[in-house]
Amino acid sequence: MADMGAFRDAVTGWVAGASGELARELADRLPVRVVVLLEGPSDAAAVTALAARRGRDLAGDGICVLPMGGAMNVGHFARLLGPPGLDLRLTGMCDEAEHRYYVRGLERAGAPWHGFQVCVADLEEELIRALGVTRVKDLVRAEGELRSLEIFLGQPAQRDRTPQQQLRRFLGTKKGRKIHYGRVLAEALGPDQVPAPLEGLLASL
Repeated sequence: MADMGAFRDAVTGWVAGASGELARELADRLPVRVVVLLEGPSDAAAVTALAARRGRDLAGDGICVLPMGGAMNVGHFARLLGPPGLDLRLTGMCDEAEHRYYVRGLERAGAPWHGFQVCVADLEEELIRALGVTRVKDLVRAEGELRSLEIFLGQPAQRDRTPQQQLRRFLGTKKGRKIHYGRVLAEALGPDQVPAPLEGLLASL
């Protein structure tokens, strides 16, 4: 039986130059009604984790959470998934520095910006700020990485950074760590701690 993962793979292949026939077929069969365009897999991990905590089955609701491998790819995905292609409803989230790529890519595809959310630096920074430095360090300890964090914080390059900046940088120092903590931090959020961009995105779905 086809699932949303197969649709994501088909779309990614389509963007890379493969035929779009499978993506079209799966979009109809599943069916897919909304695609959430995100910069990377850590964002996708956070979105799906928080949705699951709230009892949402995004895939079951026809919502595809799709990491694009970078904001500059948004135009390609919007062209294939938006009005010129599958004509699905597009939404998503991006970093403030990448906002222009999203706006330009959506405009060229004739897709509306409505529903898209913007993080100040990135979603990791939003999550760290929402939870607080102490809580994030507790979560790192619970994941068995406190010693790694302590070694990292002892590096000369970290001395002039704020505690929030240090934690954000730590999350990006090991392959897969940002994805892992995207889920961990999102799952740790209290009801009143959800960053505005993440709350706004889920509310739009």
